[in-house]
Amino acid sequence: MDSVKRSAVTPSKSRLARTFAKVLHIQAVTGVAPEDGVEKRKSHEKTKKDLLKKSTRIPSFEDEDEELQDRAVREAFLAKLFASLSAIKAAYAQLQFAQSPYDADGIQSADQIVVSELKNLSELKQCYLKKQLNEMSPETTVLLSEIQEQKSLVKTYEITSKKLDSQLKLKDSEVTFLKEKLADTNKDNRSLEKKLNSSGQLAMPENTRFSDLKPTHFIVYLRQAVKSIRSFVRLLITEMESADWDLDAAASSIEPNISFWQPNHKCFAFESFVCREMFDGFNHPNFSTRTSAEQGGHHQHRLFFDRFMELKSARPADYLAWKPKSLFATFCRKKYLRLIHPKLEASLFGNLDHRNLVNSGDLPETSFFTAFSEMAKRIWLLHCLALSFDPEVSIFQVCKGNRFSEVYMESLSDEAFLSSDGTLETDPRVAFVVVPGFRIGATIVQCQVYLR
Repeated sequence: MDSVKRSAVTPSKSRLARTFAKVLHIQAVTGVAPEDGVEKRKSHEKTKKDLLKKSTRIPSFEDEDEELQDRAVREAFLAKLFASLSAIKAAYAQLQFAQSPYDADGIQSADQIVVSELKNLSELKQCYLKKQLNEMSPETTVLLSEIQEQKSLVKTYEITSKKLDSQLKLKDSEVTFLKEKLADTNKDNRSLEKKLNSSGQLAMPENTRFSDLKPTHFIVYLRQAVKSIRSFVRLLITEMESADWDLDAAASSIEPNISFWQPNHKCFAFESFVCREMFDGFNHPNFSTRTSAEQGGHHQHRLFFDRFMELKSARPADYLAWKPKSLFATFCRKKYLRLIHPKLEASLFGNLDHRNLVNSGDLPETSFFTAFSEMAKRIWLLHCLALSFDPEVSIFQVCKGNRFSEVYMESLSDEAFLSSDGTLETDPRVAFVVVPGFRIGATIVQCQVYLR
């Protein structure tokens, strides 16, 4: 029975011994326990992966460096391209500038530069097409190209500046020529007018008949009247300046809320004031204080023509001394007292002697009153001449703010036709009337206006 049990146990022991032997054999071969072997195998695989990652990172840095190098080369190529284009532009500007005045050396030099730069552009094109853009030092090439481009730009600006200076000199010479031409034309006009006046074609000769009246006669005497008004206004402004008047304030009180285009244009405000006062009632019967015997028809027109002929060649002072109670003398006294305010007279002369003499029926013998009487004579002659026509000459004015019309108006401020940006102003408006206009039958004599 014992023998049976031993035989049953022996096989299992032998299997266990074989198992231990296998384990010992594995330890002897690997030198690690089974669990440690697994961990070391994982560590080995991780190290292998890290090495693979490192081996992939190195080519990545190399690619980035190569891309940056390519970009720098392209930038250098573009810099050379723009530098060459700027050089061509500068050379073309020089070529244009050398055309006028003609400069053979300048044209040849510019032509050579253009040809050279075109060849350079052709070479750059071939390099680009063949992808031969290698640059040993692209950064240096970029800097040199930018310097060349800036030099070309400076050269272009210098040539443009010279061209503008040349054009300015040309315009100045044209202005000088036109001024001289204008002065010669004005001189010729004055000479022609003098000849016409002396020949009697414009001025009314002494033997002019009532039936010979024409609108041109009225226009000539209107010009003389306006000229005498402006002469008196210049004298008045001079006297006011000597008396320390604020001319700007005075002009603003005459024509308020007006911005004058030029400082010296304020004289137009004074002319407007004088014309308003002197022409006031021009079409009214009381302007000449006509009597009932003077009213009506052909006799009335002939009567005023005779008055015109009587006064036109006389000096105002002589005529006033000869006929101190004439209608002209009454007109002078009335208009002086209305035009020259007592405060103005006192500030100009320090007293009211002029006014006192005029009120007493006498007339002052001063240069100021002489200038006034000369102006009054011209306006009185114009009035008599206007009443000599059949139908009579009528006066007209335009309102402030009216649109400018070349038919009825003559502008004294040409600046109003230009806007602030230099373009033509299409709708200038009337600021105030300086000299009234007149109708002589179908003939219109324009009024003179100041535009805003």
